Amino acid sequence: MAASHVFSWEVSASKGFETAWVDLGEETLRGHGRAVGTTPEPYWISYALDTADGFVTRRLLVEAATERGTRVLDLRHDGAGRWTANGERIAGVDGALDCDLGLCPLTNTMPVLRHGLHRVSGEREFLMAWVRVPELTVEVSRQTYTPLGDGLVRFTSGDFRADLVIDGDGFVVDYPGLATRLTSA
Repeated sequence: MAASHVFSWEVSASKGFETAWVDLGEETLRGHGRAVGTTPEPYWISYALDTADGFVTRRLLVEAATERGTRVLDLRHDGAGRWTANGERIAGVDGALDCDLGLCPLTNTMPVLRHGLHRVSGEREFLMAWVRVPELTVEVSRQTYTPLGDGLVRFTSGDFRADLVIDGDGFVVDYPGLATRLTSA
């Protein structure tokens, strides 16, 4: 049985806000959300996220609007480690299980839940299909998650590091330098 949640974050990194509606199953996550930001330029995005068993990304559909127009990204994972963006293969992220939508705290949830990182110890390294916002370009991102205990998980990617506060269900409460949750249900 899926549990429904609604989260809103103040996204300091974009000087904006995001709200996500999420259905969390035993091994799956489905969500959709909207965000508005003013940095690096004024934009709004709308997204839908769907995972397969094990919280492995199946599809991320994103629409971004800026002064320059509207872009759409249909990012899909085939379940065997291969990715496509708008139907075109992206070889650079082969092997990644997750997407990471830039400036979106919801997409940190999948690796946390898959490995119980908010409850157990043991550093984990991940390869991600990272989506730059608002451009919607897909890039490879190597990320490390290190449980620190008491719902704290250290996130590291390149020179960037932040200690995330994660709730008991695996969702971001505070992501220093990126976002702070305002509501939950």
